[in-house]
Amino acid sequence: MPSDTVIHDYIAGAVGGAAGLIVGHPFDTTKVQLQTQHHGHQYKGTFDAIKNINKFGLIKGFYRGLSWPLFSFGIVNSTFFGVYGHTLTYLEKDKTKRKSNLLHIYLSGCVGGAAQLVFVVPVDYIKTALQSQIPHDMSSAAKEAGQRFFKGPWECSKAIYRERGIFGFYKGGLAMAYREIPSYGIYCLTYEILSAKMHEHGLTDSNGIVASLVSGGIAGSLTWASIIPFDVIKSRFQADFSGEYRGFMHCARMLYKEGGIRIFYTGCLVTCLRAFPVNAVTFTVYTQTLKHLENNF
Repeated sequence: MPSDTVIHDYIAGAVGGAAGLIVGHPFDTTKVQLQTQHHGHQYKGTFDAIKNINKFGLIKGFYRGLSWPLFSFGIVNSTFFGVYGHTLTYLEKDKTKRKSNLLHIYLSGCVGGAAQLVFVVPVDYIKTALQSQIPHDMSSAAKEAGQRFFKGPWECSKAIYRERGIFGFYKGGLAMAYREIPSYGIYCLTYEILSAKMHEHGLTDSNGIVASLVSGGIAGSLTWASIIPFDVIKSRFQADFSGEYRGFMHCARMLYKEGGIRIFYTGCLVTCLRAFPVNAVTFTVYTQTLKHLENNF
């Protein structure tokens, strides 16, 4: 999958990432609402959350918090795909081999996942904070808990910087590292195996679009299902502006006391439903853009 021209990996990654983000943000907002719901006024389920978000429309509801990820995820995804492609090319020094080593694919995915953390953590933090603040039965108890509401990303960013400085933007970074690094390795490995099998058995079209859609979608869903507990902890910790949680492990312990093992899988259904179209679109747009660049530049 990686290109011999590194810049092509970065460009294709930016285009593919932006496309996937637009498709998946409404699902992501629903997931965050479920994972960060306040004590005492939980949603009855996924569809209850969707109905509540829908009251606020697209911009203030399903697409709340999209602007910064949309402008920055080009950098994030181009960094991942670029580093992934460059690392795999470096590891695959033996050009006589027809297939990439599976361990090399996994390691390259992990390296790519680690590289994009420096960009993705601050953006994801602000996005999560904004998505979590879509009102839902705001009782006096929730207000007394110190929950603060931001009109947009700038107001949220200024509050974070004023209280914690530049390093405040990396709140939840440890949870994201646990989530991102191994998951991207699993993601790339699963995609490459499924895509290769589909091509091997002729289960795709001449351009490979069907293989990219199916393989990317399944890889994304399986990956998210495997790391959803870290995502729940991350979302709850990042949405906390009242100081309820002292850190990643404290947040995990408090969540366990609140709802046992089950709470760590909150939003799993909508996350996996989101992962299929997002990753199908991301990988398909990435591979097709890469082919276009390789053939024309």
